[in-house]
Amino acid sequence: EVFLPEEARAAAPVDFLQELPSYQSALRRRAGGTQERRAAPPGSVRLRAAEARRPEEERGELDALPARAYPLSIAEKRRLRDCQQAVIKSSSGRKQWKRISSKSLKKVLNKVKELSSYLELWRRDIHSIGGNYGTGIQSYFSFLRFLVLLNFIIFILMFSFVTLPSIIFKYEVFNSSFDKISPRNIEPNCTVYKPSGNKGLVYFYTYLKDLLSGTGFLEVTSLFYGYYTIDVAWLNIQAYNFPLAYLLSTFAYLALSFLWIIKRSAEGLKQNLVHDEDQFQSYCNKVFAGWDFCITDVNAAQLKHRSLQYELQTDLEEERLKQKIADRTIKEKLRIYSLRVFINIIVIAVLSGCFYSIYRATVFSQENSNVSIRHNMMTDSIRVVQYLPSIVITLANYVALQIFSFMITFEDYSPAFEIKVTIIRCVFVRLANIAVLLFSLLSKINCATDKCKACGYNYELYPCWESEVGREMYKLMIFDFIIILAVTLFVDFPRKLLVTHCACKPVQWCGLQEFGISDHVLEIVYGQTICWIGTFFSPLLPAIATIKYFVVFYIKKISLIHTCKPAARPIRASSSNFFFFVVLLIGLILAFIPLGISIAHIPSSKACGPFTSFNTSWAVVPDIILEFPKVLQNVLHGIASEAFAVPFFVVLCLLMFYFIALAGAHKRVVEQLREQLVMVRFDPLFCTPKV
Repeated sequence: EVFLPEEARAAAPVDFLQELPSYQSALRRRAGGTQERRAAPPGSVRLRAAEARRPEEERGELDALPARAYPLSIAEKRRLRDCQQAVIKSSSGRKQWKRISSKSLKKVLNKVKELSSYLELWRRDIHSIGGNYGTGIQSYFSFLRFLVLLNFIIFILMFSFVTLPSIIFKYEVFNSSFDKISPRNIEPNCTVYKPSGNKGLVYFYTYLKDLLSGTGFLEVTSLFYGYYTIDVAWLNIQAYNFPLAYLLSTFAYLALSFLWIIKRSAEGLKQNLVHDEDQFQSYCNKVFAGWDFCITDVNAAQLKHRSLQYELQTDLEEERLKQKIADRTIKEKLRIYSLRVFINIIVIAVLSGCFYSIYRATVFSQENSNVSIRHNMMTDSIRVVQYLPSIVITLANYVALQIFSFMITFEDYSPAFEIKVTIIRCVFVRLANIAVLLFSLLSKINCATDKCKACGYNYELYPCWESEVGREMYKLMIFDFIIILAVTLFVDFPRKLLVTHCACKPVQWCGLQEFGISDHVLEIVYGQTICWIGTFFSPLLPAIATIKYFVVFYIKKISLIHTCKPAARPIRASSSNFFFFVVLLIGLILAFIPLGISIAHIPSSKACGPFTSFNTSWAVVPDIILEFPKVLQNVLHGIASEAFAVPFFVVLCLLMFYFIALAGAHKRVVEQLREQLVMVRFDPLFCTPKV
């Protein structure tokens, strides 16, 4: 390590950036290290001299570090360890106990962390996938594992505060009871809800139909909103506000998902920024510091070797594409940009067609199915009409994805950017399809005609409209899983068999499929958005999503190993992880909109659910606030007023500008230090040590 001499450092230009704490601390560390290396003789004398020059507080802090943490030779580390042990023996009993306990605690924490890594879900499978197929595909399976854990935690939350209390209260376990409060100023017919449960002799195919559509015996279970018709409950003498618990659980799982996604996005952004900062530094890290010397297993060593090889191939591919883009002529650029504009016009036309077809299918399905139910005319054609929105959405998702994946090959993007463009296009299809479906449903529920005035919503078509929305989300979830399973069994495996055993030119021209990361990411983001929206209307939907993604992991793993070929162009994980979570965050933000409208705007059902005695689901919050002390009410009303919101927004803006300016200043300091390092490497004046 080479340091600047005192004369050069004094002659260096000093501006306000060098007064920042980060620069000054780096300068002090560098100056201290320079003096130690120049003035101290080798061996134990150098160690003792360096220890003597340190301040008492700094020496105490550094002595707590083990000898292996210092950049010294083995002999010097041994002498340092002997010095540390001598200091420990000469110290007081309290300091010795404190040091020993701190060291023991660190060992225990390291052991716990090591054992917890073995309990990590699919740890070995994901490492094996990363070694054999690259970190880009590995990032997809890590993303899938994240969604399994997220849905499981959401299920635990909803089950603990909603489903389990309702079961306890309804079956009067632990001396509990519940009560229903009849709505005031509401027509009596608005409070009648008779689920169409199966009665009498039931055939097996009826159970199968109910399992796929969420009707029949499932309609009267705790799967849907209509089961939770509880207003006030008591456990012994303790009251349990069930409507408030239901609403707060909804806010809790949305907040948990938002914060967790933001945290994972920040981690992916750091990796992305570190990689994009300096390509040469990334290459040197892989070549000189990429190997893990703790690996002792042969299989693990082979996986690590293949992973490093794949990373280097990705670097070379990216450099080749950058060189290709830099060598383009004006004519080639004009041709590519014109082609991209034309393809984007086709994309907009496909999106418009998908939205319109889903809107028409939803309106047609709701009108015909509800009329047939009122007249008891349930034929096979009517049952198909009930599933029409789910079928049209599934077909639109599949067809649009195939069109976009085919057209993206003509636009000549890099592999990472190609995935991002395809995901952005397809996310509008899949997530906007859900939005169109919900818009169609909610517009029929919250109608403005005379027949809706008596109950506040369209009671004739939807006596318990929350359960109806929950059934639609349930059907989308089930159909999405069926499509994933069917494509793997009836498309991927037959294609593999044909390519392997058939020598026909058309079959060989098609070849084996590549593992399309964008397609598979969209599948799980689409399913997760359905889960977020549907959990309010179907509290046990996260349990179904957890089981679904758990099975999907093994389906995708088997498909990857047995039916897919290696990607022609490698993809980097650092460029994928961050974008995956950004797309997932878009799905979560989309889920906020229909949930916010349903909770705060549309009148709640008066015949089912925990909010029958409230005008809307949100009305339970002001009702609870009115029970607070007067002072606390005034504080909450003040926080919710414009007089508090405007100054709070201004302060947030000032803080944001301050941190942006501080980050820019630190970035310029880093650039100055890099320039000085370049001068150290090439200027002989900086390489001459001061003796």
